[in-house]
Amino acid sequence: MKDVASQAGVGLKTVSRVVNGEPGVTPETERRVQEAIEALGFRRNDSARVLRKGRTATVGLVLEDLADPFYGPLNRAVEEVARAHGALLINGSSAEDPDRERELALALCARRVDGLIVIPAGDDHRYLEPEMRAGVSTVFVDRPAGRIEADVVLSDSFGGARDGVAHLIAGGHRRIGFIGDQPRIHTVAERLRGYRAAMADAGLPVAESWISLGSTAPERVAAAAGAMLTGPEPVTAVFAGNNRVTVTVVRVLAAHARPVALVGFDDFELADLLRPGVTVVAQDPAALGRVATDRLFQRLAGADLTPSRVELPTRLIPRGSGEIPPAN
Repeated sequence: MKDVASQAGVGLKTVSRVVNGEPGVTPETERRVQEAIEALGFRRNDSARVLRKGRTATVGLVLEDLADPFYGPLNRAVEEVARAHGALLINGSSAEDPDRERELALALCARRVDGLIVIPAGDDHRYLEPEMRAGVSTVFVDRPAGRIEADVVLSDSFGGARDGVAHLIAGGHRRIGFIGDQPRIHTVAERLRGYRAAMADAGLPVAESWISLGSTAPERVAAAAGAMLTGPEPVTAVFAGNNRVTVTVVRVLAAHARPVALVGFDDFELADLLRPGVTVVAQDPAALGRVATDRLFQRLAGADLTPSRVELPTRLIPRGSGEIPPAN
């Protein structure tokens, strides 16, 4: 800083104000300081800044799976909001493993991130209580925290599933299958609850053979769909619990002899270009990311907020597959 001040012909305090974006410097003086910084290759020492201010200007994001297309827009939205606040985003994937989620979240805290955004893999987040008491603001996304009070931003999984199944019922379907992810996941339980509610609203029975929960591995989903589509009372429609399940069911139905209606939860790339296009209950992952990160930075700014639950609406997009009438 002394070298920059000497070259620009200003005092150390002026250099500090320019580097930290503080007021009180004329445009001409700021230009001279910036030119000196560029010429000398000056870089701010962020480690010293952390020691002085107690803030790292970084936030951590714990996702389920960085390869899942659902999380791309969410990750980008979090990054853009963080960048607008002058913060760097560090992210990682839990791979739907509670132990890995805990390890990753605590590793980010050990690196002194100012805040955390977590998509939970587990159902017990008491391990974060000491970090939160120490000042690490934390917001949960897509699923609520387990056994602690914390901010959460969700999509309306229950309402979206109920709307999607009700759409199939309105089209004449009475035997509707549900294929979902692991039952311990909050969104899976809510979407199954929405499916059952829509069937109950219509006075329709639900055979347990019409429901299959478990891994989203293509082999497991294909086997579940195949079992539902055969037998004495095959389903005439399928409600798929997330985008990975939907993609596998599309492949199964493409090889099936009779037409079967399909509605999937989550939109996915090229869903509108298939023939027929895939009817979906769409979430807004970018909005989830933006709302959660805005909430995080409100807390980082010192706002005294009671933990809140924000639930964003979903949207039914008819494209053709959900409008196929029952074959029998």
